[in-house]
Amino acid sequence: MSFTLPPLPDAEDTWGPNPSYAKLPIHEVPYAPYSKADKLGRVADWNDLDGNKNANQNQASFAQASSTTQRGGRSGRGRDGQAAFGSGTTNTFAYFHVEDESSFSLVDNKIGGPRRAVGFGGRGRGAPARGGAYAGNTRTSTQRGRGGNLNARGGQMNRGGRRGWKDWDKNAPRRESSVAINPAWKMLEEIEFTRLSKLRLDVDEPETLETYGRLYQYEKSYDRVNTKTERPLQIMDRIRYNTTTSDDPVIQQLASRNVASIYATDSILSVLMCAPRSVYPWDIIIVREGDHLYLDKRDGGPFDTITVNENAAEPPVDPEKDKEKDALNSALSLSLEATYVNQNFSFQVVKEDAPPLDFEKPNPFYGPDEVEPLASCGYRYRLFDLSLNEDEDIKIVVRTEVDAYQPSTGKGDNGLMTIRTLNEFDSRAPGAGGAPDWRSKLDSQRGAVVATEMKNNSCKLAKWAAQSILAGAETMKVGYVSRANPRDNSRHVILSTTTMRPTDFAAQLNVSLSNGWGIVRTVTDMCMKLPDGKYVLIKDPNRPVIRLYAVPMSAFTGEEEIEEEPIPEEEAE
Repeated sequence: MSFTLPPLPDAEDTWGPNPSYAKLPIHEVPYAPYSKADKLGRVADWNDLDGNKNANQNQASFAQASSTTQRGGRSGRGRDGQAAFGSGTTNTFAYFHVEDESSFSLVDNKIGGPRRAVGFGGRGRGAPARGGAYAGNTRTSTQRGRGGNLNARGGQMNRGGRRGWKDWDKNAPRRESSVAINPAWKMLEEIEFTRLSKLRLDVDEPETLETYGRLYQYEKSYDRVNTKTERPLQIMDRIRYNTTTSDDPVIQQLASRNVASIYATDSILSVLMCAPRSVYPWDIIIVREGDHLYLDKRDGGPFDTITVNENAAEPPVDPEKDKEKDALNSALSLSLEATYVNQNFSFQVVKEDAPPLDFEKPNPFYGPDEVEPLASCGYRYRLFDLSLNEDEDIKIVVRTEVDAYQPSTGKGDNGLMTIRTLNEFDSRAPGAGGAPDWRSKLDSQRGAVVATEMKNNSCKLAKWAAQSILAGAETMKVGYVSRANPRDNSRHVILSTTTMRPTDFAAQLNVSLSNGWGIVRTVTDMCMKLPDGKYVLIKDPNRPVIRLYAVPMSAFTGEEEIEEEPIPEEEAE
């Protein structure tokens, strides 16, 4: 039997094969795309003479071969699991290895009999040790041990059933709203934090309209306090006011003269400017009266307390089932403790026997009938221009606060400062956010302590920086106060004090005042388009969203009418 090639006539007038070459059977072979993942098997199958006998068999075999995993079960597929271009395509010269796979057998690697106990105490590598821990890793996925399941990768005992990769968010606490939302309220707007983060507005230097209050000099000796020379935190009875915007007599006078169209305080405005960082719920009451807009707070609301570890991976929470369990380190207890520590620290670090710094007018909230001494506090009413162009006239008056002053060494003015406090409760308690022990790390590794606080209290520190910048303070004093005993929240000690400039501190926190003013301008523009009335801006307790509701004028004033249910006649008798 001999094999001879068919004659191939040469082309004399054209480039390439002769036109008569198209009559050969080779033109009937279809083009098959291929990919780099395909393996090159047989170049030609000389046994398949007619090309039709084994066509169906070739297609089925090649489809099976392409779907079989070559290495790790991902042959012919991309990273996203989709088939690559050309993979799984049937061609005439495809290689199929059905016969090869039929001769393959899997070797059983299971242990036939009981293993001999070796090691300490007669325990084998796979036997459970005391406490449910395993002495060694196994190659199987899970093995039954005493009291639970063993994960082969981590070697951790999960008691009470199997846990998956997404179980970390199943027990996430569901926070309640800062104010009970009435179903009769009408929701007007809903804004996500991602939209707020893109806003920008550059504002020029403000104008200080009026100043009120008295400031005491800062005691410099507290700058030399460290963990070895700690000082106890004293309890001092002083009066300090935190009046809302619409109840401020100075703002009422400025509004009667139409000085601005928007009025707020620095504590309320800082929450709105730093809203994208907030996690805990809050609410702002907005009152529209003619051309004036007032941003108010509720008595006893979130503006009267200081949060603790709000931005931590696992922030403190209030116990739901057992109110007495770990109530010392609950979110509410820590917030009240932080507020108490912050006030007493600002009262203690000033020298009341030194000459005070009196502003233009006395404290506007201190009446003649008051007996208790006033705390060191000064109020500066500042005017900010939020206009985008010369045709607009949108201004806001902000009541800002400063806590003390530092005498100047030269001929310049005295430096105004704000005083704030960071407190440590228990580094091993839930909700501590991985904070290091201050007594051992504050002097030697202060940077690690500051970095942890900037991570766990990003929103609180950003609000403090914004308040200091709004008030025009030159410096900002931050004290580090810890519990004298981790299980006692009534006694505290001062471990250290640091000084920083508000603008530099805001840059370290990546706080953008332009973004904050853009948020304020957007919210106020939205409210100025609404009719006269009362509205409330609420931060969702579990989502990064703020919502604007229209509420009746009697809301949050204690004058809501409570409809009493009629008593049945049988019970009345």
